[in-house]
Parts: sequence; structure tokens; C-alpha cells
Amino acid sequence: MATSDKNAAVAEITEKLRDSNAAVVTSYTGLTVAQLKELRRSLGENAQYRVVKNTLTKIAAKEAGIELDEHLKGSTAVAFVTGDPVTAAKGLRDFAKENPALVIKGGVLDGKALSADEIKKLADLESREVLLAKLAGAMKGKQSQAAALFQALPSKFVRTAEALRAKKAEQGGAE
Repeated sequence: MATSDKNAAVAEITEKLRDSNAAVVTSYTGLTVAQLKELRRSLGENAQYRVVKNTLTKIAAKEAGIELDEHLKGSTAVAFVTGDPVTAAKGLRDFAKENPALVIKGGVLDGKALSADEIKKLADLESREVLLAKLAGAMKGKQSQAAALFQALPSKFVRTAEALRAKKAEQGGAE
């Protein structure tokens, strides 16, 4: 590879690392071209899976301010995630279950290095949309509880005042 090609490749990888929310480094040895194509489709539109050269990726990661050196050994491909990192992590985890040749080495999420186990934990999370829906449901429940409490206070006051009036009327009639 000519020096100008290497510089262009480093610049492209650097840009992808900077533009991505997350990057997951994998080993793909033993996967067929058809399996790699299937993996790319399973990741969806918010992730791009690319086979990369370790040396050029180390340089690009350093330029992007990301630490990936420990994961860049052997055959390496990177999933550059621009959307929901949980969805991409689930796609990689599920594909790796069906195809043991795909090995998740580690990665980075918002500039923080992640181990392979941390990426698997990320994959176990529910998607952003599901978590937001649960949060909205919980907030709606708390609001209805607060509304019931605010409605209960005046009615309790009215009942207490009525009981006091009745008791006073009863005492006034007994005298």
C-alpha cells in the first residue's frame, strides 16, 4: 500500500472514530464473505462494519484520542456505531452466538474504553426507546398518585369539617 493510500486510510478511520458514538473491535477469522455480508445487514443502518489494518487503526485511534491498542491484534474488523450502541451490541452478540468465529475483543463508547464483557453487558440492556417508554410510564404513574393525593386533601378536609359540625350540633342538642 502506497504512503498516500495509507494516509487516506488513516484519515478515513480517524473520521469514522470521531463521528461514531461507539466502536466495537472484533476478530472475524473463519467467517465467510456471505457471513460478513449477513453481519453487516444485521447491524442495521446505524452501524458500519469494516475490516481494518491494525497498524493504521492504531494510528487513527491515537489521532482520534481513543485507546484501542490492546484490541488490535490478529484479524480485526470494527463496527462503527453512529446510532444506538445497544442495538449494535445486541446485533454483534446475537451473531456471535450463531457464528462462534466472530469474537468481540472490546471497544469504545463515548471515548471510554470497554472490555468484551462490558460490551456484552451493554447488549443485555434494553433499547433506548424501551427505557424511555418505561421512564414515561413510571412518571405518569407518579403524576396520577400525586393528583390523587391532591384531590384527597380537600375532600378529607370537607369530611372532617362535616364531622366536627355534626358533633357540635349533637352536643348543642344534648345540653
